[in-house]
Amino acid sequence: MTARGWILFSLMGVVWGIPYLLIKVAVDAVSPSVVVFTRCALGAALLLPFALRGGRTAATVRAHWKPLLVFATVEIIGPWWTLTDAERRLSSSTAGLLIAGVPIVGVLLARLLGDAEHLGPRRLAGLGLGLAGVGVLTVPHLTGGDARSLAEVLVTVVGYAVAPLIAVRHLRDVPSLRLTAFCLTVAAVVHAPAAVLDRPAELPPGRVLAALAVLGVVCTAVAFVAFLELIREAGPTRAMVITYVHPAVAVAAGALFLGERLTGAVAAAFALILTGSVLATAAGAAGRRARPVPWSTRQTSRADGRVESP
Repeated sequence: MTARGWILFSLMGVVWGIPYLLIKVAVDAVSPSVVVFTRCALGAALLLPFALRGGRTAATVRAHWKPLLVFATVEIIGPWWTLTDAERRLSSSTAGLLIAGVPIVGVLLARLLGDAEHLGPRRLAGLGLGLAGVGVLTVPHLTGGDARSLAEVLVTVVGYAVAPLIAVRHLRDVPSLRLTAFCLTVAAVVHAPAAVLDRPAELPPGRVLAALAVLGVVCTAVAFVAFLELIREAGPTRAMVITYVHPAVAVAAGALFLGERLTGAVAAAFALILTGSVLATAAGAAGRRARPVPWSTRQTSRADGRVESP
């Protein structure tokens, strides 16, 4: 993976490791619909003004509206609500740990769909090591849940695994900023009615408002653009390996800020997860010869024959 890819990978490992903590803080005071609507609305409000610059956003949406709606549904509208609702009963650590199943589901789906991305022995070994590290972390934390919560997390896992495949197959020509702004806007509109019905009777505590603000600004607006660039830079399978880093961050954040249990096995799990991430994201010889072109520098053809950057 390129230096740019590693920077994006490291950034996402942290930024998408803390939402589990923030969701847990927020959902103790407001409903899942309010949490999802707030983070989507904040993210959309920040990104839409930039996405609308240049005057081509409407044309982009018209040309790709079907895959855009599917992507928004399987990445945000459904999974964010199911994950948030699950955290009403699961600890933030457990939620983060269970989401680490995304790379495995993603690899299976990619192979079933005939994805041409090569998975050599080294990358398969990395996936296995990462899964082992997640297992070491998961076993002590899989307590206090119920069948509904686990099913909701499973829905989230499948959605997170499917979405990058849709992005790579059908949304390559959609700039990250426009894709993110559109999807967040649609998700905010969908969740708005339930959020209004479930709105709190009084202003939530300051820590809840702060958690919602960070969720919307950092973990949604900034992180989503970075994640889509990571998919375009490194491919969907390598990008999804980021979920092997999430558990480490989620467990550490839960222990530091919520007093959730931190076991002695965490050090070994950290080593397995990080080693697995390095191996699973490493490009083989073929990958080095044909490195994917970042979407941020891709060129798209206009109807009049001229070429411009998105």
